[in-house]
Amino acid sequence: MTTLTDTAATARTDHRKARRAGELTRPQGPGAVLSYAVLVFMFGYFLLPFWWLLVASTKSNEALFSSPALWFSGNGLFDNLHQLVTFNNGIYLRWMLNSAMYAAVGGIGATVVSAFAGYAFAKLRFPGRNLLFNVLLGLIMVPATALVLPTYLLLSRAGLVDSFWSVILPTLLNPFGVYLFRVYAQDSVPDEMLEAARIDGAGELRIFRSVALPVMRPALVTVLLFSIVATWNNFFLPLVMLSNDRLFPLTVGLRTWYQSATINSGAEVLFNLVIVGSVLAIVPLIIAFLLLQRYWQGGLTVGSLK
Repeated sequence: MTTLTDTAATARTDHRKARRAGELTRPQGPGAVLSYAVLVFMFGYFLLPFWWLLVASTKSNEALFSSPALWFSGNGLFDNLHQLVTFNNGIYLRWMLNSAMYAAVGGIGATVVSAFAGYAFAKLRFPGRNLLFNVLLGLIMVPATALVLPTYLLLSRAGLVDSFWSVILPTLLNPFGVYLFRVYAQDSVPDEMLEAARIDGAGELRIFRSVALPVMRPALVTVLLFSIVATWNNFFLPLVMLSNDRLFPLTVGLRTWYQSATINSGAEVLFNLVIVGSVLAIVPLIIAFLLLQRYWQGGLTVGSLK
């Protein structure tokens, strides 16, 4: 009979073997040193702006221009937060709510549209399918900013400018999301499973909802995350579409404060509010990436495997 002592000894032996295997496969030589040096440099390069933002958020407006840029000076974080949520009757909280609404509705809507379109391109046969998909690939190469002004003219004719719909409707079309769903569905949803569902009498909508969609869950999370981040960070589209400050997202709202601080000499106090508001604006994105990271990685890699 195996005792607890024997089990512990076996576990220690396996651990030593795994550690020795890791040491044998670890990169050695000048190439490894160079690789680590590049990784450390890139880590510092991307971390530096975030560190400066955190440090600056703890400073008063006066300390921003008189203290070391990369180190703390004072403890004004809570004062800055209080000013941020009370300035102009709490307009910042309104902007954050707008950004959350734009990101949620636009992200979910873009994911749903992309899922339907990607599945159709991958598994359904209809006239002009290849031509439409090639046009879609071409649209991926078109910068989103190049389409803002034509979109503005179309929505102006429809009477939707300066409304929530003027920001949400353009974000529902995500060519990259359609492409990603098409590649994922093509490789991960077996045709045999779809044919079996059709033989059982299931309609195409039910097949998509009950058979294909559960298999495509990693792609759903990936496209949803990309869409939410893109909509949350969207700047040029709401800048063109909106003139009512009560409808601004955080990107446009913080930009108006920054302009006021740089143009109007009596409004320098807004600099610290812009910095603290920027810190709070990235917190939801960090939380989203941490919660959905494993689905995101899986969604990126599965479609590339054969």
